[in-house]
Amino acid sequence: MRALLRRPPVTVAPEQSIQAAAQTMREHGASSALVVRDGALLGLITDRDLRNRVLAAGLDPARPVADIATTRVYTVQGNDPAFDALLLMARHNIHHLPVTDGGAVVGVVSSTDLQQQQSNSAVHLAGAIYRQDDLDGLVATASRIGQLQRQLAAAGTSAHVTGRIVSAMTDALTSRLLQLAQARLGPAPVPYAWVAAGSQGRNEQTAKSDQDNCLVLDDGYDPAQHGAYYEALARFVCDGLNACGYVYCPGEMMAMTDTWRQPLRRWRAYFETWIDRPDPKALMLTCVFFDQRFVYGERQLLDTLRTEVLQRTPGQRIFLAHMVSNALTHQPPLGWLGGIHTIRRGEHEGTIDLKHSGIVPIIDLARIYALAGGIAAVSTRERLQAAASSGEISAERTRDLIDALDFLGALRIQHQARRLAQGQTADNFLRLDELSELERRHLKDAFGVVKDLQGVLEKRYLAGRF
Repeated sequence: MRALLRRPPVTVAPEQSIQAAAQTMREHGASSALVVRDGALLGLITDRDLRNRVLAAGLDPARPVADIATTRVYTVQGNDPAFDALLLMARHNIHHLPVTDGGAVVGVVSSTDLQQQQSNSAVHLAGAIYRQDDLDGLVATASRIGQLQRQLAAAGTSAHVTGRIVSAMTDALTSRLLQLAQARLGPAPVPYAWVAAGSQGRNEQTAKSDQDNCLVLDDGYDPAQHGAYYEALARFVCDGLNACGYVYCPGEMMAMTDTWRQPLRRWRAYFETWIDRPDPKALMLTCVFFDQRFVYGERQLLDTLRTEVLQRTPGQRIFLAHMVSNALTHQPPLGWLGGIHTIRRGEHEGTIDLKHSGIVPIIDLARIYALAGGIAAVSTRERLQAAASSGEISAERTRDLIDALDFLGALRIQHQARRLAQGQTADNFLRLDELSELERRHLKDAFGVVKDLQGVLEKRYLAGRF
């Protein structure tokens, strides 16, 4: 991040007049200024603020600059990668980020700075999403996400980074749909949290994704008074996501389904049942909700729920045993002699399913490590790293699993990019003849790592139990 900083930050005092602040920005040729008192960051003003909040609103420029400053300011650390700044801007549709070092502000990075590093900026695409005023515009803009993934693949971007960028675009689409829904339906009657689950929740989406989401409502929710509003809100968003290419979840794990649009107290009861009185079939369907991430609304609703869940799961051996049993339904396609087996019949005969036979088993392992260790991380990579630190898995095994995840994810991204470039629909079914001999050996090794660790968990949790 430091490499993008070209000068010290331009700062103004909160009591300084708006006119004086604008003159300071002009003198320094800056598009933003930080509002600071005694070294503490209080807010941020930009050219856009001066235009929209002062000139367009007819505000007296003699008023203090604190009156127009954005006080909820997102920041990044000086040693953070530029991608983190890019992702933060994309998620929140912002164009300036203060950079801090040890608590002190050392500069500001703008979307323009990052655009010089990114030929097809996710910030630009997110900005385009937020500028749309109807569903048709969102559908047209969402069609560019596949192109973005192809360009990321061509640039050799890792599957981990690609997943975060694609998921950020889905977050932006979801947030804009919620804004359009509220413009149509009116303000929300009680606070809510729109929550992503599954691959979006883990920040691991690709161009081939269905939607998994839910609504956590404030306990002030009254079905008779508020039910129709939230049903309409959820349907508008889920229908919109489907139109944008995020097809309806086959298992109906969506906020438009009544079961998954509930107040906090009901979500507490759901997780209590799943953890304390687990049912294998129920867990197989609902494990997607152990991968939840806040997208829009009142964050504290989900934070409260997640904290309570992660306090409950460690030590719940029957629950964890059922989770392991379900995880073992996804097995790498290795024969007893170590050969790779392809699908034998049907539409995808002669291929391997990179998602369900390779990546999903690693996701399942990481989820179990996280729940056993009370680990708050949601992404698979971060769960594995945290599990190594907590002792749930050795550091060596963690490196092996992350290597396998990266390799399988790269194969998947490249395969999907090839199909998209050929005008075909992205999928997860790879023919072995698409791979070099070296890649086939690496694929076999990756499957072997996953199979070995599945065996370890099977012995740990299932030996003599079923």
